[in-house]
Amino acid sequence: MTVISEQPATAPAIRPDAAGLRITPLGPSFGAEIHGIDLGDLSDAQVLAIRTALVTYKVLFVPGQDIDDHAQIDFGRRLGDLTAGHPVHDSGGVPDEVYSLDSQDNGFADVWHTDVTFVRRPPAASILRAVVLPPNGGDTSWADSQLAYESLTPGLRALIDPLTAVHDGSREFGYYLAQKRKGRGNLWDGEVFTELVPVEHPVVRVHPESGRKGLFVNPGFTSHITGVSEHESRGILDILYAHLTKPEHTVRHRWQAGDVALWDNRATSHYANRDYGGQHRVMHRITLRGDEPFGPA
Repeated sequence: MTVISEQPATAPAIRPDAAGLRITPLGPSFGAEIHGIDLGDLSDAQVLAIRTALVTYKVLFVPGQDIDDHAQIDFGRRLGDLTAGHPVHDSGGVPDEVYSLDSQDNGFADVWHTDVTFVRRPPAASILRAVVLPPNGGDTSWADSQLAYESLTPGLRALIDPLTAVHDGSREFGYYLAQKRKGRGNLWDGEVFTELVPVEHPVVRVHPESGRKGLFVNPGFTSHITGVSEHESRGILDILYAHLTKPEHTVRHRWQAGDVALWDNRATSHYANRDYGGQHRVMHRITLRGDEPFGPA
């Protein structure tokens, strides 16, 4: 994937790409829409341009797509190596690479989180496709963890730079793995998950391509900061979560039929609104294999 050495302070309003992509930024440096492409029929140059834009803008929205699970998987494979759909969840009658978030099967994501940070190598990126949408509601918001880190005071950045935190998937998926899957999950990154062992990641993650620092803790899976008291851990995390999700660090998407969203899982957190009552909502997600997070030197 192309390395972006520097993030532009302000992106242009509309940037026609040499590969034929029309990119419309949604803010000064976070979030963008891509128009005029078919994800099922991309040139190599367009794939490279999308990969570059993903690191630059962190979350991309591509409207008007008519693709199925297999086309979504084929597109994902052109961006990188794919993981299983989820380490422990069984999505039923979909390809192994797909994680189906179905509101009729408790498929909700109404807590700020970064995908699958409870494994040693969390996904590098996620690709989400709207399958069934409620008539109203069900928006998704993303937070820019790099912008959030950079807008902290220097003293707070110095405090958190050397810290590490524990990420634990058992709070969300422990019962499901033990009871629904009888202690045998899926093959993920060469390992069959039979238990959810907490892992430790840096509180501040250095992006492996851009070199930018970003907050790498999330309410969904981070249980505590190591090496400090429980009260200090809770206080630090509460400060970081409140700062991460300030409106100026976020972008919100109102889903339409045919929408596909891509995000850099190394530089964002996200939240899906659960405001559509008993209406049906189904989203299909695939994820790209990531690397082991590392913090500032």
